[in-house]
Amino acid sequence: MAVHLVLKKVMNNDFILNSEYISIFEKNGVVLLKNMINKKWQRILNDAIEEDIKKPGPFFHSYKTEDGKGNFHGNMRIWEHYQGLKDYCTKSPLPYFAAQLLNSNKINLFYDQLFVKEPETKNCIRWHNDQPYWPIRGWPVISLWTSLDPISKNNGPMEFISKSHKWGKWYQPEHFAPGASKAYEQNPEFEKIPDIDSNRDKYDIISFDMNPGDLLAFHALVVHGSTGNISKNRRRRGYAVRYTGDDVFYSTDKGSHLDLRNPELENGNLLDSKQYPVVWEKDKNVY
Repeated sequence: MAVHLVLKKVMNNDFILNSEYISIFEKNGVVLLKNMINKKWQRILNDAIEEDIKKPGPFFHSYKTEDGKGNFHGNMRIWEHYQGLKDYCTKSPLPYFAAQLLNSNKINLFYDQLFVKEPETKNCIRWHNDQPYWPIRGWPVISLWTSLDPISKNNGPMEFISKSHKWGKWYQPEHFAPGASKAYEQNPEFEKIPDIDSNRDKYDIISFDMNPGDLLAFHALVVHGSTGNISKNRRRRGYAVRYTGDDVFYSTDKGSHLDLRNPELENGNLLDSKQYPVVWEKDKNVY
């Protein structure tokens, strides 16, 4: 899709979010946006994901399955190696959605991430919030997550603790699967996450059924996880794009993922760089 066509649609208000979506996101830390990704973008995502499964990019990380069944494929920063994903992250409506939800004048692409749970992959993703894993600080940080497969309770839906992005809690990063070769560096300013699964009735846990074309938008500090894919015949291909808004800056604090750090930047720098490009600006309509 040519850039000028995207901009024309934005100017025609086709991609302006209902104010109710924005209010829900601000209140709960997560909102489901229905039917936001058209068939063309879905085909682009599908082709790129299948290509990455066959020939993974450099940041590939396969998760060990719990009982030897299924397969859990993970990768990140794939937009840097697949033109279709680069176009989706930079030229689709996503940056403009992020700008509206974050009420920001500028949007940077932070990185993208892929989680593919094949049928009978029972791995859960542990409860966590994202931003402690990341070498950035600041409030306006968001993920826009979509699936190429229908999502229901049997094939690994994401779960969120409503309003937890306002707890002011940063939880110590931990690996998502057993057998990881290197632990995250401990940060004394982070907390150990509580045992949520043993006390689920104490939390306002919400989840969403999804169809291809739907988007989940969630704040980087909302506590979330996902269940295993116990379906015998349905995949769960989840793809997330992370964006940042005004005044988010680079941080060299302990604990963040080494593969997400940026050698161009120093502590306290704004993110504008080759690795974290500006993808939308108010009045400039940059995609």
